[in-house]
Amino acid sequence: MNRSTTISAATIAVLSLALFTGCSSSPASTATGDAGGQKDAPTQSQEAPVEEEAPAPIDLDGEWKQVNSKDANSYQWATIKGDTIVIDWVNDAEDMKATYWVGTVETPTPGADPFTWESTRDTSESGLLASTDDTKKFTVTGGILTYELSAMDVTMTVEMEKQ
Repeated sequence: MNRSTTISAATIAVLSLALFTGCSSSPASTATGDAGGQKDAPTQSQEAPVEEEAPAPIDLDGEWKQVNSKDANSYQWATIKGDTIVIDWVNDAEDMKATYWVGTVETPTPGADPFTWESTRDTSESGLLASTDDTKKFTVTGGILTYELSAMDVTMTVEMEKQ
């Protein structure tokens, strides 16, 4: 390899490094061909460490609607407020609403995704279409609330999105 090829390869390597690290640099050699570079080369300034914000807990409060119902007029609707979740069967075509679940909600751990909690049913709430399970497991992953629904010998996973 001749000297001009070596210098060109070295120059390309330095420029590539500068592009990938986002730093600017002075040329490695002087116009006279001094391979040692400048005696007093500038030093990189130290950047203050970037403080990462602690991840916020998932905000569960609000209205949630089932997104995987096979009938656009019949779905489940959840309302979460504080430490309580209420899930209703909704049938828009028949203007019907019936309670399916009333239970507890745990506060999500900051940064937890997925977040899972076990809800304990409020036994004072009952109804013809209400679940009789003592507990129900809920999970929120990527903004989707899921739980198992069992009714009339059919079990399915309900998926809900916050409205």
